[in-house]
Amino acid sequence: MKTRDFDFYLPPELIAQFPVPQRTGSRMLYVNSPTAQWHDTVFSELSHYVRKGDVIVFNDTQVIKARLKGIKKMTGGKVEVMVERILDDHHVLAGIRSSHAPKTDAQLRLADVIEASVTARENEFYTLHFHNPEPVAELLERYGQLPLPPYIERCASTTDEARYQTIYARNPGAVAAPTAGLHFDPDMMSTLQSLNVVIAYVTLHVGAGTFQPVRAENIADHVMHHERFHIPQSTASAIEHAQATGGKILAVGTTTLRALEACATAHHGRIVEGYGDTNIFITPGYRFQIVERLLTNFHLPRSTLLMLVSAFSGMDLMRKAYQHAINSRYRFFSYGDAMLIERQL
Repeated sequence: MKTRDFDFYLPPELIAQFPVPQRTGSRMLYVNSPTAQWHDTVFSELSHYVRKGDVIVFNDTQVIKARLKGIKKMTGGKVEVMVERILDDHHVLAGIRSSHAPKTDAQLRLADVIEASVTARENEFYTLHFHNPEPVAELLERYGQLPLPPYIERCASTTDEARYQTIYARNPGAVAAPTAGLHFDPDMMSTLQSLNVVIAYVTLHVGAGTFQPVRAENIADHVMHHERFHIPQSTASAIEHAQATGGKILAVGTTTLRALEACATAHHGRIVEGYGDTNIFITPGYRFQIVERLLTNFHLPRSTLLMLVSAFSGMDLMRKAYQHAINSRYRFFSYGDAMLIERQL
């Protein structure tokens, strides 16, 4: 299967640069894969598509202030560090943008106060040692910047610090938001609970690799990035009960789906409590084991996430649904509109 099979032209003006005024104010395209049909609706009508006994699973990761600007101490050259993962209190895995790639042992000064050194490099990521006595997490919170996606062509504002974070975020570690969750507000959560829908959570810390296009000509040659996840016992139990009683599992976002399907793949189709690290690459032909409905946003051309939703609904239907969304002027990407997909049979 070729990467070009997942390419499409997106008018630049459809890339949402700002969130809508109200979290629940987005449009929503409902895609019924078993009937190969879709219709236009709004996100505030989501409760019409679930019933008592269904389980909605959210990713409760919290976006950290992962971007730091600074200089190479030896040359004064500018650098921009994007933390991919906090390894411990004084070490991170990070991408570094600079005019010349820094060498091992390069000394950096970040945000005018953080002293760091490059200790190793593997592919596009560097291991950095932060020499300040404070833990890395505290330094990032105090001096870092919110890492808006590269297609949002402006600097992060104080508004973004609230809106580029889900209302239920509680486990810091992501460098990108699980954006399908950005549509939910407290009233929507209350409405779902009043219907006796079970609310459950996983944690998957989203990495910067989520924005990387697939550059290989054949998708089988693409190497996926790794992401950490945790599934609590309460979520495993809720899913097991729903499966036994006819409830459906709705994953809010591709990150939630990846965590659940990765766990099921590792445990013979079952969801169990525990931690994991996954580079699962879901493409057309994948056999889904857990998730029956997916709430997601509209994704980048040639991206692994577009391949995932094409696997969920079928390539031809997803291609037509995306063209309908473009023709109907839906808003795309992180601050864009939503899509609710019923899985193909």
